[in-house]
Amino acid sequence: MGDLSLRENVLNELEFEPSINAAHIGVAVDNGVVTLSGHVGSYSEKLFGERVVQRVKGVRAIAQEIDVRWPSDQKTNDDEIAQRALKIIEWDTTVPDGKVQLKVQKGWVTLSGEVPWYFQRSAAETAVRKLTGVVGITNAITVKPAVQAGDIKHRIEDALKRSAELEANQIRVVVSGGRVTLEGKVKAWHERVLAERAAWAAPGVNMVEDHLAVA
Repeated sequence: MGDLSLRENVLNELEFEPSINAAHIGVAVDNGVVTLSGHVGSYSEKLFGERVVQRVKGVRAIAQEIDVRWPSDQKTNDDEIAQRALKIIEWDTTVPDGKVQLKVQKGWVTLSGEVPWYFQRSAAETAVRKLTGVVGITNAITVKPAVQAGDIKHRIEDALKRSAELEANQIRVVVSGGRVTLEGKVKAWHERVLAERAAWAAPGVNMVEDHLAVA
């Protein structure tokens, strides 16, 4: 597929998605690499726009350059964002009490701390993502490995084999401590995302390096 056709498909997919206002999103394509620019009204909309593009056939990579712009009358002070973020994390029963800290600077939230499972790290970020005033999140929460590297490798490989959308024999899994490296190739960008999710879902994983090629 040529870049012009791919760009048209990406634009159509963005416009088709009712939860996104695509009027202020720009799309450029170079050799299958899609660059998103412009602005949206919330951080969650920015992330969802990226996910929408990932599912378009032919997308090899995405450069995310969309800004989050809040109307001046709806801006929220950093201390208000911090208070709301702490409360919503406390309410989330999947996040261990007292294990996550945060700071807010000009609407950008930085999460830190240590948890035993990746899904807890992800849950803390998801809880904060939709708060009014948030323009971005840095998730610096670490996952403390709780299992052996061999167990991690075995669980990830089994998860890949169970997925109907992946050809597991084309993906190699290398584990060192809590670091997982994915190598090989997949047929589409969304398959790469699925492989990453399978790796992150294994207990003890604290980093995933995705070296998968879309071919």
